[in-house]
Amino acid sequence: MLRLKNFILLFFVSLLIYNQGTAQNTLTPELLWKLKRLSGGKVSPDGKKILFELREFNVATNSGNTDLYVYDLASKQYNQITETKFSEMDAVWGKNNMIWFLSNEKDGVQIWRMNQAGGDKKQISSISLPEIEGFKLSPDETKVVLIGAIKTKETLKEKHPDLPMANARLEDDLMYRHWNQWSDENKKHLFLHEIANDKIALNSIDLLVNEPYDGILPPFGGSDQIVFSLDSKKIIYSCKKKIGKAFAISTNSELYQFDIESKKTINLTENYIGYDANARFSNNGKFLVWTSMAHDGFESDKNDLILKNLETGKDINLTAKTDITVDEFCFSTDDKTIYFLVPIKGTKQIFAIDLKTEIITQLTFGQFDFVSLDLNSTDLIACRQSMIEPTDLYSVSIKSKQIKQLTFVNKEILKDINLPKVEEKWIETTDGQKMLVWMVLPPNFDATKKYPALLYCQGGPQSMVSQFFSYRWNLALMASNGYVIVAPNRRGLPGFGQKWNNDISKDWGGQSIRDYLSAIDYAAKEPYVDAKRLGAVGASYGGYSVYYLAGKHEGRFKTFVSHCGLFNLESWYGTTEELFFANWDNKGPYWYIQNKEYYAQNSPHNFVQNWDTPILVIHGGMDFRVPESEGMQAFQAAQIKGLRSKYLLFPKEGHWITSPQNGILWYREFFEWLDTDLKH
Repeated sequence: MLRLKNFILLFFVSLLIYNQGTAQNTLTPELLWKLKRLSGGKVSPDGKKILFELREFNVATNSGNTDLYVYDLASKQYNQITETKFSEMDAVWGKNNMIWFLSNEKDGVQIWRMNQAGGDKKQISSISLPEIEGFKLSPDETKVVLIGAIKTKETLKEKHPDLPMANARLEDDLMYRHWNQWSDENKKHLFLHEIANDKIALNSIDLLVNEPYDGILPPFGGSDQIVFSLDSKKIIYSCKKKIGKAFAISTNSELYQFDIESKKTINLTENYIGYDANARFSNNGKFLVWTSMAHDGFESDKNDLILKNLETGKDINLTAKTDITVDEFCFSTDDKTIYFLVPIKGTKQIFAIDLKTEIITQLTFGQFDFVSLDLNSTDLIACRQSMIEPTDLYSVSIKSKQIKQLTFVNKEILKDINLPKVEEKWIETTDGQKMLVWMVLPPNFDATKKYPALLYCQGGPQSMVSQFFSYRWNLALMASNGYVIVAPNRRGLPGFGQKWNNDISKDWGGQSIRDYLSAIDYAAKEPYVDAKRLGAVGASYGGYSVYYLAGKHEGRFKTFVSHCGLFNLESWYGTTEELFFANWDNKGPYWYIQNKEYYAQNSPHNFVQNWDTPILVIHGGMDFRVPESEGMQAFQAAQIKGLRSKYLLFPKEGHWITSPQNGILWYREFFEWLDTDLKH
């Protein structure tokens, strides 16, 4: 009997050890934050090296740090060229393969320069701006444009100097806050400095002198929206020269050209009324190309490539006749071709257009996303990722189209990890269309077992469920926790034609919601899905979808999680900031008589009487796109109805969770909630 007891004890101890070891062989929130995040991928002037950045996080200190690396195409090796406690950012190649970058090593954020091996490091600027937020180097390296803040209006403290401890804001126009930042007396202007004797001169020219505008597209625009002409005599920048209500209701940004010698600025895109951005010159300087949207107020419009012949002044819309939307692009070395990224059928692929024939060709195919683009004489160099693979550098042969992986920055971290599997399904919707649904299956998937399933509701709303590797909503991590993830590319997403993308506008609670139900009904019939253990999760419009489904799901779901969701479209319209989005997608103000029925039928708060399912509500206190009051209303309604519910608030986070410890806490509470309802 004693031997039997010892045997049983040994068996259970061994089983425990085995299960712990097995758990460690799948993705976890902690492991996700250990992954190195690669970005960049810029080819050196001689075409032999690739400059990229790796960002790593320290959970214990709740911080991150970015270092620079150089990949050698000949040796197929890469070397770390910075290793400091300071982040090195915005790195670019200069002449003789020198590298220019930003660092806050001393004197605040300044511009530095070093060789490709990381040696001969030298501080080039000593500028007293509050902070250099980005820079653009001229081709001849005699000039640089710095992005920095400049005071454009009086503060309340200056108006009332006898009240130094008063703490108040006084607003007289809209756009007093944006995404996760309050507006202040400063605007981000562009400052032109001369460079001489390896030093940036202190005196400068403000390209927007006396103008109360940001010289970039806030809040996410930067040096990528500034370009010098090849002779270094002109500067083109993308800017929306509007303030207050005019800014809030419009997407009409323009390309402005500043002539350095005459100091005059002209508008290059007066006849274009949507977003105009991402200007690039051809290598021979004869052409200017940029991305342009046709409609003012529609932030998710078709993005076309416009080519301007600088000799004739003629513009050509290169992609007008093709039902695609363009992301990043670059010229071939001979200027005969433009390569660009396109979202298509749940992926992001590389396309090319022959500038002579205007024939467009898709170059790459596969279950992945390319997310950046550069090239040398023989290869395209791009960052690539998928739902189960974090970003790495790849090359694509221009001649053979062969794809090769260059870096494996997370190989050691992931070498023993069992990853999920992603399957592509095409299902029929209620209106007879075909819809792509990604099914993400747990590691070591066993088709003979029954798994709980999560319907993933995408945000945006016009943001494709592509092969993205997210650190906020990581579908591989969710599947690794034992769930089948059902991720439909419902109505309102790019990559399936412009009509499919546009069909969600002014119909938020309509066909897109029916598409979600079609997807989960299809999945529930799979033999490996337990139809009695279904949940729905999502953020932003995805969070709205969860709230809406909670009042319409007719018993399909057992639990819900909504992050930064829109609960009451009327109160949301009164508190959000970029009103062009609300006006385009939700018809405009709720008090218009013609909009009453729309708000009644499409606002989730009007269907709370049907709520009967547990719900976890998550929100960021600094989320000004979808203010925290939306989450508070939803939680309060659930509590009053007596539903099992929780409200997880991150007071210092915005629309996204960005700090390591908050990110891990988010996932722990997320999985604890789901496991309680779907695994017990």
